[in-house]
Amino acid sequence: MAKFQLKKAANGEFHFTLTGSDDQALLQSEMYKQKASAESGIESVRKNAGDDGRYERKTSSNGKDYFVLKAGNGQVIGQSRMFDNAGAMESAIGAVKSGAASAVLDDQTN
Repeated sequence: MAKFQLKKAANGEFHFTLTGSDDQALLQSEMYKQKASAESGIESVRKNAGDDGRYERKTSSNGKDYFVLKAGNGQVIGQSRMFDNAGAMESAIGAVKSGAASAVLDDQTN
């Protein structure tokens, strides 16, 4: 089962990671100054994850594949880790699509 891990960084800012059933990171957020903003980011991932048009597939300068998930307004709401090949990246996109909407929230900020 997928889950969102909400964490507080050493600098006091908040961020989240969507992990798959194998606890491997699928998508990571930017840093947010407020916890409520990070929680809104999670809701945006839930809302947009099922729409293939929200994913932008990219290749890094070192040849690794990765993707970003964008909200309806074009703002990036999450970025994947780097993958060795496009097939692994597509598999991760499939896991985000199928798991984000029902992913549980693991709030580790307390």
